[in-house]
Amino acid sequence: MAIEKMKIVAKSPCRVDLAGGTLDIWPLYLNHDHAVTVNFGLNLYTHATIETRSDSKIVIETLDMGGREEYENIDALVAAKKHKLPLLALALRWYRPEMGLNLTTNSEAPAGAGISGSSSLLITLGAALNKLTKRGYSLEKIREVAQNVEAQIIQVPTGCQDYYPAMYGRVSAIELGCDGIARKEITVDHADLEARGVLVYTGKPRNSGINNWEVTKLYIDGDKQVRRNFEKISSIANGMRGALEKADWGEVGRLLREEWSFRRKNAPTISTELIDALTEQTKKAGAKGSKVCGAGGGGCMFVLVEPGAKERVSQVVRELGATVLDFRVAPAGVKVNVSA
Repeated sequence: MAIEKMKIVAKSPCRVDLAGGTLDIWPLYLNHDHAVTVNFGLNLYTHATIETRSDSKIVIETLDMGGREEYENIDALVAAKKHKLPLLALALRWYRPEMGLNLTTNSEAPAGAGISGSSSLLITLGAALNKLTKRGYSLEKIREVAQNVEAQIIQVPTGCQDYYPAMYGRVSAIELGCDGIARKEITVDHADLEARGVLVYTGKPRNSGINNWEVTKLYIDGDKQVRRNFEKISSIANGMRGALEKADWGEVGRLLREEWSFRRKNAPTISTELIDALTEQTKKAGAKGSKVCGAGGGGCMFVLVEPGAKERVSQVVRELGATVLDFRVAPAGVKVNVSA
């Protein structure tokens, strides 16, 4: 039987988390009333291209990481015990396309940036494979599969918030409760946020083992200080949502500082000498608040600055040896295009 020639191209944005991270890991948020995580989609994208083949071979490749792997067919992929490219392989294992294909991916996010490149890529892959296999999944079901596949890869529970910027872009409040998860858009002047924000890449984390799981274990084990800190973080996240809705940038800056303070108490290794220096020196140049994105230990940090101080703060960042990433708020989420 002839295989219909098809090319699918998909992309979705990465994210910056502003408040309430780690709370999105089940069951942490169930212990905090009105738990919410606040984030926004970023114009750094992950990409996937699928081209069907006339044979049954599966060829996968990552352009940003330089990896490549081949399988005789999808059954061989499913049967394999180890994969050089587990994120791509496990996504394919779930969707199980019936035809051969070439899958190529790329990420615009720097290595270990802490801006959810892997979560974005799983949404990108899921949307493309959903179209290819005609599964008919809703966007929320694609998110659920992506989150579970990522948990299979890292072998610990994953949070949900990282996927929503990839799904919708823009600025979001991710509401977390006993009745489930709901994404609500926060109405913000994107140009205002962009003019007041500096996104800094401090370098790849020195220790890839730094992650939210250590803090989550302490929480589950009943560490009283960690639980108190998360109660504060939950309150800060609700405050952040309100401050953004009112465009109260002074309060946004204060809450960024406060969130960062409690995150450092939970996990001192979240910071580095460079991050500490950036925090102090950018403050002198006009920063109103800053925090590390994701699990920290390196990666990116987001700095909110006073009006007119963006270039001054950016110069301080460069002088300290870090990189300023030009950013915009992603206006939309995942996109999929199909051609013959």
